[in-house]
Amino acid sequence: MKRAFITGAAGFIGSNLADRLLSNGASVVGYDNLSTGRHEFLPKQSAFTLVEGDTLKLDALTAAMKGCDTVFHLAANADVRFGTEHPKKDLEQNTAATFNVLEAMRANGIKDVAFSSTGSVYGEPDIFPTPETAPFPTQTSLYGASKLAGEGLIQAYGTGFGFRGRSFRFVSILGERYTHGHVYDFYKKLRANPKRLDVLGDGTQRKSYLYVQDCIDAMLLAMDKSPGGVFNLGTDEYCAVKDSIGWITEALGVKPELKFGTEKRGWIGDSPFIFLDCAKIRALGWKPKVTIKDGVLKTLAWLKANPQVLEPE
Repeated sequence: MKRAFITGAAGFIGSNLADRLLSNGASVVGYDNLSTGRHEFLPKQSAFTLVEGDTLKLDALTAAMKGCDTVFHLAANADVRFGTEHPKKDLEQNTAATFNVLEAMRANGIKDVAFSSTGSVYGEPDIFPTPETAPFPTQTSLYGASKLAGEGLIQAYGTGFGFRGRSFRFVSILGERYTHGHVYDFYKKLRANPKRLDVLGDGTQRKSYLYVQDCIDAMLLAMDKSPGGVFNLGTDEYCAVKDSIGWITEALGVKPELKFGTEKRGWIGDSPFIFLDCAKIRALGWKPKVTIKDGVLKTLAWLKANPQVLEPE
């Protein structure tokens, strides 16, 4: 990999990936419309170029990708919780945008693509830990459905045009530059009122999380060692929402009154149990270095040190 192209380069995972690729000696073109990404996350190195653009603009995307040899498609609407309020957004920003990325690659003769999919494509499965070969149940979120459609496009371009696609089904990712998710939400609420914490759902939801640098390790290993395919990315553990609340409140030195919801789901499409079988990526030699608890605490420490991210840029 000599010149990588990253959609969503100003975002949480994208900016961390850009830093890693640059440190590995690659040059990087970042493509971002800065709707949710932040200028402050972008690399300040001469080997990095930012192109401000939207993935729905095919001509601009194609022009920006010229001269690159590998694409990391991370830009997406990640607003899972409110998907039913704007269903078209997932279709456009996740599925249609992925089609545009693939067409821009085809125009530029690029074959290698990494895609940020999601463990949400499994809906509410019957098998735990859930392997890549698990039968798909009914899709429960528009976000998951749009990502699964993106995976399908990548597979079809692999068959039709010889693309080498790796789709990564993430659990929730934690770490530095994290700007949405449960640690962010809880910390922001507790800053405003350390005596009370309102929680979506009944707190028994069980989730797996992965530290961002472990995630990047896995992605780059698969890009190097695998000709293509779908990979689950997560840890071999999970925690309940109540566990995470305990770690966060203890670290902050607060004892708020907890106000839980009455449902097992925090919102429509919120799976009450996410735990992925990651044997496939582990077989390539990868294993996470950071536990879920340490990932939560690292994220919290970064948020405390960077309170500006609690407000829009």
